Amino acid sequence: MKKQFWVILVINLCLNSLKVQGQTSNINVHKYNFGEGITFSNKQGYSWKLQSYIQPYAELKYVEDTSFDQSLYRFRMRRLRLRLDGNFPSKKWDYRLQLDLSGSSEVDENTKLYLMDAFVSYNPSKKFSITFGQRSNPADLRLFSSNALQLVERSRLVSAFSTIREFGIFAQSSFKFKNNRYLRPYIAVTNGDGGNVMGNDFGGLKYSARVDFLPFGLFRQFGQFREADVYREPTPKLVIGAFANTNRGMSSRRGRVSGTILYLDALGNYALPNYSKIGIDLLFKYKGFSFIADAIHATATVPNSIAFRIRDDGSIANSFLVDGLQNVDAYVKGRMMLGTGYNLQSGYIFPSGISIDAQYTKLINAPYTFLTNGTFYNRPEYLTVGLSKYFGRNYGCKYQISATKVTCAPGSNYINSMPINGNEWIFRFQTTFSI
Repeated sequence: MKKQFWVILVINLCLNSLKVQGQTSNINVHKYNFGEGITFSNKQGYSWKLQSYIQPYAELKYVEDTSFDQSLYRFRMRRLRLRLDGNFPSKKWDYRLQLDLSGSSEVDENTKLYLMDAFVSYNPSKKFSITFGQRSNPADLRLFSSNALQLVERSRLVSAFSTIREFGIFAQSSFKFKNNRYLRPYIAVTNGDGGNVMGNDFGGLKYSARVDFLPFGLFRQFGQFREADVYREPTPKLVIGAFANTNRGMSSRRGRVSGTILYLDALGNYALPNYSKIGIDLLFKYKGFSFIADAIHATATVPNSIAFRIRDDGSIANSFLVDGLQNVDAYVKGRMMLGTGYNLQSGYIFPSGISIDAQYTKLINAPYTFLTNGTFYNRPEYLTVGLSKYFGRNYGCKYQISATKVTCAPGSNYINSMPINGNEWIFRFQTTFSI
């Protein structure tokens, strides 16, 4: 059954339940906490939560090269999110619909109305839930809420290896042990082609698994899913995680879109490479201090049956030249995000709401990988320092500035394909306002 049906089903479920229940009973508004959304409920036990936030953004990129114009300015609405969560009276079913109306989504900046989340969850108990639809994959690289980031932007590790959103089935559970310890396993079976795939899916499925261990109990106010320690944990809190996944037949660089890179065997059938990732991460918080560490390793296996490649214009070619030699394995891997990366990040929020933060990201190329692409990557190190001002102990409003030094390896290019002699500097400013 096509995924369009399931997306439309979730949207109708959200809107119709709100409309019908609103007509048949009085709706009450719960106590409002700035930045945490507005919650509604009625006497029948239905409840809804409406959240939204905007993030105006400005960027200055400067290149240490005096041979051409070194500066590039950019202003845009980075995010404009609208999210509706709903629960049924039994509390065993809930759903979510989230849209990005900014016109500059993480995956496709040409999309003017980008569907972020559309899923339904079944919760037979407080310890287990299963979700069907489109959402971020909790069994993959750990992602934090976009309005609760410690710095203006996520680490380069996310842009290099994360799929952002996926469509499929997601299951998660939680087990409590002695001394308030928790173990949280996650598994997922997804399309392997990212989100918003309304046409053909190429290749097979993606299988993912993750386990998180919390030795000191749960974080306050969903702190496990938010970077900075805004709520100032009164006792140390730690989550350590490990994950692994494999995408059986991928048709893009990292599994974020569908059908952009396709290969055929001698009989004209699709023959696609497999893509696998393993990783570990941790998050620690205590009295305003936070520390994050992530590490990931991505590999690929290329089928021997590949005989042709499909060009962007739809034509077919049988050339796979690498350094002047026919090398199918190296050519295919050279178009994928392969290699190792790690990210270290830390910060401290003072009681006044001022936060000082720093981040270091390192990307290590595989022998053949798109990470060596001179225009978009080929930049092995990123060092960022940031300063934020939170207007209260919440995520309702904040100002953030940051400066990033980008180390450019030999062969790096500017946006106009001109070679860069020197490093890049990126200065960012962003405001976040949430309801």
